[in-house]
Amino acid sequence: MYPYKYRHFSFISAEAALDAQDQGKFWEMHWKIHEGFPKLDRDSLIRYAEEIGLDVPLFTEYLDGKKHQKELERDVQLAKDLDLYNTPSFFINGRKVLGNRPYESFKKIIDEELGLAEAGH
Repeated sequence: MYPYKYRHFSFISAEAALDAQDQGKFWEMHWKIHEGFPKLDRDSLIRYAEEIGLDVPLFTEYLDGKKHQKELERDVQLAKDLDLYNTPSFFINGRKVLGNRPYESFKKIIDEELGLAEAGH
Protein backbone atom coordinates (compact mmCIF):
# COMPACT_ATOMS: atom_id res chain seq x y z
CA MET A 1 0.00 0.00 0.00
CA TYR A 2 1.38 3.39 -0.95
CA PRO A 3 0.00 6.38 0.97
CA TYR A 4 0.20 9.35 -1.37
CA LYS A 5 2.54 11.87 0.22
CA TYR A 6 0.70 14.96 -1.05
CA ARG A 7 -2.69 14.03 0.42
CA HIS A 8 -3.76 14.93 3.92
CA PHE A 9 -4.77 11.89 5.93
CA SER A 10 -3.24 9.43 3.45
CA PHE A 11 -1.22 7.59 6.10
CA ILE A 12 -4.07 7.31 8.60
CA SER A 13 -6.41 6.20 5.78
CA ALA A 14 -3.94 3.55 4.66
CA GLU A 15 -3.61 2.42 8.28
CA ALA A 16 -7.42 2.26 8.56
CA ALA A 17 -7.70 0.12 5.43
CA LEU A 18 -5.09 -2.32 6.75
CA ASP A 19 -6.72 -2.37 10.19
CA ALA A 20 -10.02 -3.23 8.49
CA GLN A 21 -8.21 -5.93 6.52
CA ASP A 22 -7.23 -7.49 9.84
CA GLN A 23 -10.96 -8.02 10.39
CA GLY A 24 -11.62 -9.22 6.83
CA LYS A 25 -13.14 -5.97 5.56
CA PHE A 26 -10.44 -4.23 3.54
CA TRP A 27 -12.62 -3.55 0.51
CA GLU A 28 -15.54 -2.33 2.60
CA MET A 29 -13.25 0.24 4.24
CA HIS A 30 -11.60 1.04 0.92
CA TRP A 31 -14.97 2.05 -0.55
CA LYS A 32 -16.01 3.93 2.61
CA ILE A 33 -12.79 5.96 2.44
CA HIS A 34 -13.50 6.84 -1.19
CA GLU A 35 -17.14 7.69 -0.47
CA GLY A 36 -16.16 9.76 2.57
CA PHE A 37 -13.37 11.76 0.94
CA PRO A 38 -12.32 14.35 2.07
CA LYS A 39 -13.58 13.39 5.56
CA LEU A 40 -10.68 11.11 6.49
CA ASP A 41 -9.82 12.31 9.97
CA ARG A 42 -9.60 9.84 12.87
CA ASP A 43 -13.20 10.31 14.02
CA SER A 44 -14.56 9.82 10.49
CA LEU A 45 -12.52 6.64 10.00
CA ILE A 46 -13.80 5.26 13.30
CA ARG A 47 -17.37 6.07 12.21
CA TYR A 48 -16.75 4.22 8.92
CA ALA A 49 -15.44 1.24 10.90
CA GLU A 50 -18.69 1.18 12.85
CA GLU A 51 -20.77 1.51 9.67
CA ILE A 52 -19.11 -1.52 8.07
CA GLY A 53 -19.47 -3.62 11.19
CA LEU A 54 -15.92 -3.78 12.51
CA ASP A 55 -14.99 -4.41 16.12
CA VAL A 56 -14.60 -0.68 16.78
CA PRO A 57 -12.55 -0.88 20.01
CA LEU A 58 -10.06 -3.22 18.33
CA PHE A 59 -10.01 -1.08 15.17
CA THR A 60 -9.40 2.05 17.28
CA GLU A 61 -6.61 0.34 19.24
CA TYR A 62 -4.87 -0.62 15.99
CA LEU A 63 -5.45 2.80 14.40
CA ASP A 64 -4.13 4.73 17.40
CA GLY A 65 -1.25 2.28 17.89
CA LYS A 66 -0.30 2.53 14.21
CA LYS A 67 -0.18 -1.25 14.00
CA HIS A 68 0.82 -1.21 10.32
CA GLN A 69 3.23 1.73 10.42
CA LYS A 70 6.33 -0.38 9.71
CA GLU A 71 4.57 -2.06 6.79
CA LEU A 72 3.53 1.32 5.36
CA GLU A 73 7.03 2.73 5.83
CA ARG A 74 8.43 -0.33 4.04
CA ASP A 75 6.04 0.21 1.14
CA VAL A 76 6.91 3.91 0.90
CA GLN A 77 10.62 3.03 0.82
CA LEU A 78 10.00 0.39 -1.84
CA ALA A 79 8.15 2.97 -3.95
CA LYS A 80 11.10 5.36 -3.59
CA ASP A 81 13.53 2.59 -4.52
CA LEU A 82 11.46 1.84 -7.64
CA ASP A 83 11.18 5.56 -8.45
CA LEU A 84 7.39 5.45 -8.15
CA TYR A 85 5.62 8.69 -7.45
CA ASN A 86 2.32 8.05 -9.22
CA THR A 87 -0.60 5.85 -8.38
CA PRO A 88 -1.59 3.57 -9.76
CA SER A 89 1.66 2.09 -11.02
CA PHE A 90 2.05 -1.31 -12.63
CA PHE A 91 4.93 -3.49 -13.69
CA ILE A 92 4.38 -5.78 -16.63
CA ASN A 93 7.31 -8.11 -17.14
CA GLY A 94 9.54 -5.50 -15.50
CA ARG A 95 8.13 -2.66 -17.61
CA LYS A 96 6.86 0.30 -15.57
CA VAL A 97 3.40 1.55 -16.53
CA LEU A 98 2.18 4.69 -14.74
CA GLY A 99 -1.34 5.97 -14.25
CA ASN A 100 -4.80 4.84 -15.20
CA ARG A 101 -4.81 3.33 -18.64
CA PRO A 102 -7.54 1.93 -20.85
CA TYR A 103 -7.72 -1.81 -21.45
CA GLU A 104 -6.26 -1.40 -24.96
CA SER A 105 -3.10 0.15 -23.54
CA PHE A 106 -2.50 -2.78 -21.19
CA LYS A 107 -3.32 -5.26 -23.95
CA LYS A 108 -0.78 -3.65 -26.28
CA ILE A 109 1.97 -3.78 -23.66
CA ILE A 110 1.17 -7.37 -22.71
CA ASP A 111 1.08 -8.43 -26.36
CA GLU A 112 4.45 -6.75 -26.92
CA GLU A 113 5.92 -8.47 -23.88
CA LEU A 114 4.56 -11.84 -24.94
CA GLY A 115 6.09 -11.29 -28.37
CA LEU A 116 9.45 -10.54 -26.77
CA ALA A 117 9.20 -13.59 -24.54
CA GLU A 118 8.38 -15.84 -27.52
CA ALA A 119 11.35 -14.46 -29.45
CA GLY A 120 13.65 -15.44 -26.60
CA HIS A 121 14.51 -11.91 -25.41
